[in-house]
Amino acid sequence: MFTGLIRTTATLRLLGHNLAQVVCTGHLPELILEGLELGDSVAVDGICLTVTEIQSRGFVATVSPETVSRTTLNGQVGEVCVNLEPALKVGSKLGGHFVTGHIDGVGYLEASVQTENAWEMSFQVGDAKVARYIVSKGSIAVNGVSLTIATCNSVGSWFKVAVIPLTYGETNLRYLQPGSPVNLEGDVLGKYVEKFLCMGQPAAEPLASLQAMSGVTDGFLAEHGYL
Repeated sequence: MFTGLIRTTATLRLLGHNLAQVVCTGHLPELILEGLELGDSVAVDGICLTVTEIQSRGFVATVSPETVSRTTLNGQVGEVCVNLEPALKVGSKLGGHFVTGHIDGVGYLEASVQTENAWEMSFQVGDAKVARYIVSKGSIAVNGVSLTIATCNSVGSWFKVAVIPLTYGETNLRYLQPGSPVNLEGDVLGKYVEKFLCMGQPAAEPLASLQAMSGVTDGFLAEHGYL
């Protein structure tokens, strides 16, 4: 379990088909490396990876085919800058939101605009399995960074977040260009609510099932200012 608060950055390079080498390059690498042990979990661009080898400036982790297929690792060539966060310790502060490190899918940066107090970043989401967990004012992890969705369209295929200068400057979000892929993980609480409400219901699209049971339709939401 993670919080979406990035501790430092690193470079990642794939070694063959199932290994990834992570070398800390950002400030305060000891926030990741101090006390790191074999078998520990580290969120790498939001992907929960298990440490299989510890090196002087980083570690090596095993990457499964499922992880590659669902994340920005698919088709990656050369080295890339990634965000790192160690697993949450019992009693630690929870400053972001609960992040599992299980990526739902990939989105793409549409635009990044600097304002007086933040960077407004908008993203496109092509996979409906990811989009259904995107709600206005909800939480989302983008490359492992805990962010609040400022606004989105009704189906969740587009959303915008405001990134404060500290977060922007200390993570790899600053390197994104229009079209850059990002790892997305929706709020796990929403997934459990959906599962519980849909239990015992006939097979159908999750959103349609929820609307049928609750009576809350798109028209109802629009009438009351939620869309």
